[in-house]
Amino acid sequence: MTDATDTAAEVRPARTSARRSGTGRAGAALAPYLQAAPMALVFLIFFVLPLAATIVVSFWQYTQYSIEPALTAQNYGDVFYGCLANLPSLCTTFLTYLSTLKFCLIVWATTLTIGFTIAYFLAFHVRTLKVQVICFLLCTIPFWTSIVIRMISWIPLLGRNGLVNQTLISMGVIDTPLEGLLYSDFAVILALTHLYTLFMVVPIFNSLMRVDRSLIEAARDAGASGAQILRHVIVPLARPGILIGSIFVVTVVMGDFLTIGIMGGQQIASVGKVIQTQMQFLQFPLAAANAVILLAAVLAGVWALLKLVDIRKEL
Repeated sequence: MTDATDTAAEVRPARTSARRSGTGRAGAALAPYLQAAPMALVFLIFFVLPLAATIVVSFWQYTQYSIEPALTAQNYGDVFYGCLANLPSLCTTFLTYLSTLKFCLIVWATTLTIGFTIAYFLAFHVRTLKVQVICFLLCTIPFWTSIVIRMISWIPLLGRNGLVNQTLISMGVIDTPLEGLLYSDFAVILALTHLYTLFMVVPIFNSLMRVDRSLIEAARDAGASGAQILRHVIVPLARPGILIGSIFVVTVVMGDFLTIGIMGGQQIASVGKVIQTQMQFLQFPLAAANAVILLAAVLAGVWALLKLVDIRKEL
């Protein structure tokens, strides 16, 4: 009788321990999901739901006085209205997308050139962390002010009677003020480059700081020139940062309408400007359809960039 009692007493703690162990494993399995739940909730509320609402509204009908829930593809047809009939000439929609793509490619190239140069200087020529932090603060100073103020600050410089024209006239370089400095493609590209270069600097700098310096020394010992080291060692290792910065710049510039509107003098077309105008005239379903098409175009560009570099493997 005593042996049976002892055996039962030993079994009970073992079962209790097994239950606790099972509960512990379940809790450990749920821990990552619980940690990600707050961010997932924010992502759901502020991204997924607005995107779903935009897609739904893009299939609604609208008139001059009302918006009616429906299921129609007429809005997407209106976006590309007349495109096939005008071939080989391009319709307004395609011309607008080409104009937006032009600005996107030019700004991407300029921000990549300037951003890589700045990041390279900070990573390989600034030796102390204190000076690197100071340089980064100098780069972020423009972000301490409103985007509108940063754009308006170019007007006194580029205007007909601005500082640039007055300086060139006083130096005798030109006789009359240059008209193409403000409210032109040049002004738009300059402002966009000024606004978004930092989005290229930060990820590239992060990638360059992770480059093993011994690889550079080995390439130099093997007789490689500075240009060869840059091309065959540094740039390939900086590809993740270049890719991330490119995605930031491309996605922001493709949807920008404020900068193009102000610096272009409301005379330069862009997809974002078209969507803004349609919303001002309360054509929300048509604006939603344009937004969905723009989103698809941006996602296609991001997909093409991701095909160039397997960012998961690189990181």
